[in-house]
Amino acid sequence: MDVRDEASVRTAVADLIAREGRIDIVVNNAGIAIAGAVEDTSIQEAIAQFDVNFFGVLRVCRAVLPHMREQRSGCIVNIGSIAGLVAVPYQGLYSASKFALEGLSEVLRLEVRPFGIRVVLIEPGDHRTGLTENRRPTAASQENPAYRSRYARAVARMAADEGNGPAPEAVARLLHRIIQLKKPRLRYTVGPVAERAVPLLKRALPHAVIETLMDRYYSR
Repeated sequence: MDVRDEASVRTAVADLIAREGRIDIVVNNAGIAIAGAVEDTSIQEAIAQFDVNFFGVLRVCRAVLPHMREQRSGCIVNIGSIAGLVAVPYQGLYSASKFALEGLSEVLRLEVRPFGIRVVLIEPGDHRTGLTENRRPTAASQENPAYRSRYARAVARMAADEGNGPAPEAVARLLHRIIQLKKPRLRYTVGPVAERAVPLLKRALPHAVIETLMDRYYSR
């Protein structure tokens, strides 16, 4: 299905129900990443980012939930990101889309729990996936000299961390464990230990300290 297209989503779900009679597990894994300073991100580019990472999830959830409510069971797993807990510079709209997914998942979990439906967030750190080579620079990031050097260093750091990260099979193994649980938690992080520690540090340390650490890490 194309998660950007309401008709495509509903047709795919209808075809699945017609063939299988039910739907038990949904994994919202479609995602894109754009990179650039917030100032260098056009409204159209921001909409494209949210259309996949946020509204795509919403479309799929709306399409499957009537069936899950009727059968009074199901599990929806939304693939978030540690970047949805701690914002990454020069990937601001990607982080914003994942922050939004956090809020949507929290609320959805509360609303559908009475129907026996579980909602879970998996928040990966950097992994070796096709996201790296498919990351899209914003048009203005190639032209605006104000951010160019810091943007280039930040994107290079992201690509290096992703390239040196674990294989995505670790996420699949976590997913396999989660869908077998009767009462899974809302959130599960997975990935390099240092990255998984950052959200904990964000809660424990003054925000000025986190800002300094993030700035130094992505600008070196």
